[in-house]
Amino acid sequence: MVELFPGFRKEKIPIARFVCRKQGGTFSLLPVQLIPYFHYTANAVIGTLLLAFQCRQMGQQGFYGASVSVDPESLVTPWLIACWLAIVLQGLRRGHRALVGFYDLSRIRIRQQMPPWGEMSGYFMAFSLRPRAPRGHTEGVIERLLYRYSRSTARFLFGVPSQSRLRRNLPERP
Repeated sequence: MVELFPGFRKEKIPIARFVCRKQGGTFSLLPVQLIPYFHYTANAVIGTLLLAFQCRQMGQQGFYGASVSVDPESLVTPWLIACWLAIVLQGLRRGHRALVGFYDLSRIRIRQQMPPWGEMSGYFMAFSLRPRAPRGHTEGVIERLLYRYSRSTARFLFGVPSQSRLRRNLPERP
């Protein structure tokens, strides 16, 4: 696990993995603040996207400004931030129906020619996430968002855990 805000820290978290004898697949129990198959916490990912949004508001193009604003030992690159934007938007789109019960998402128009940053900024506003907020300020907001979504759906908002992957992608059992 890698956390970027409020200060960079890299920690190992033991994750329990289980084998389903009936299906033959494995699954793990992850804390809700982690994103399945990611090294960075949800707070780090969204905090970096907020930095990128702030850089964009100041007229910068791309994700370079955000990548140099985080700790250099974190190895965050502009390409990684672009991937995070796509993955976070995908999760928010997938969870939109459930999130509408907790947040006012009426300003967000999914897949109607809205550029990704326009859509993302709509979600930031709905969740009360501000680009110029002090680093680390977003942590409580993001955790509340993740807990609300997970409690109402029993799923992760971002990423796909191993137990949710399609059975057909698993190798045939002998």
